[in-house]
Amino acid sequence: MSTESPVTAFGATLRLVKPAIMVMLGILVLLEAACGGRASDNSSGDQGKQEASETRQQGNASNASSEKSVVEETSVEEAGVSSEAAELARAEVGKREITNMIPADGKKPDAAQPLPEHPPRGIEVYPATTNASVEGPIKYERHPPTNGDHAPIWQNCGFYAKPIENGHAVHSLDHGVVWITYRPGLPEQQIRALRTYGDENYVVVSPYPSQHAPVIATSWRVQLELNGPNDPRLKRFVKQFKISELAPLSGNRCTLGSPKE
Repeated sequence: MSTESPVTAFGATLRLVKPAIMVMLGILVLLEAACGGRASDNSSGDQGKQEASETRQQGNASNASSEKSVVEETSVEEAGVSSEAAELARAEVGKREITNMIPADGKKPDAAQPLPEHPPRGIEVYPATTNASVEGPIKYERHPPTNGDHAPIWQNCGFYAKPIENGHAVHSLDHGVVWITYRPGLPEQQIRALRTYGDENYVVVSPYPSQHAPVIATSWRVQLELNGPNDPRLKRFVKQFKISELAPLSGNRCTLGSPKE
């Protein structure tokens, strides 16, 4: 019969069990670390997915912004092109402009043509003023002038090698004439090209001393600067704005006025 006390026996048992407990604790620590790592990986993965999603959203927003910018630029460009026609379409004979004078020959005025729906690019449209015949000097805001009061006598149509009076030319514009002016010193070949326009009805061609553009085409309240006589817009302007309905006395012709030199 053993004489070993219960305390001694418990201590011996504890010594045998302690290594097993330590092993189990170690396993639990390892398992916890592994689970924590997976959780961290999942968290990191979720964060990565969120960042990728935000990056895609930013990319889509950037693309949308770029597309919007392109559309806006295109719209502005289209608006710039159509604005000339739109501005012309809004133009009408002024309330203070005289419209009831018959031609000097006493015959019925020539029929006026409507304003073009597609005018040449680059035209400038100016506001209505008055078109009274006045004596003496007249001050114009633009050179060459586009409209306003004028001399009692108009300029006969044709080509002129020397400058003509502003007041006479503006009176012709009032009758629906297109006035083509050119910069002095233009090459002779280009002047010859302009001379042919002087053979047309409702066209006056003359040099203009203070003009900066090579060629300028003017009808009542509408003006277009041109690169030269070969600019295709010149022929188009003459065709579209001769006898324009915007001229108050359009169709009153340009004969029996101030004679050619």
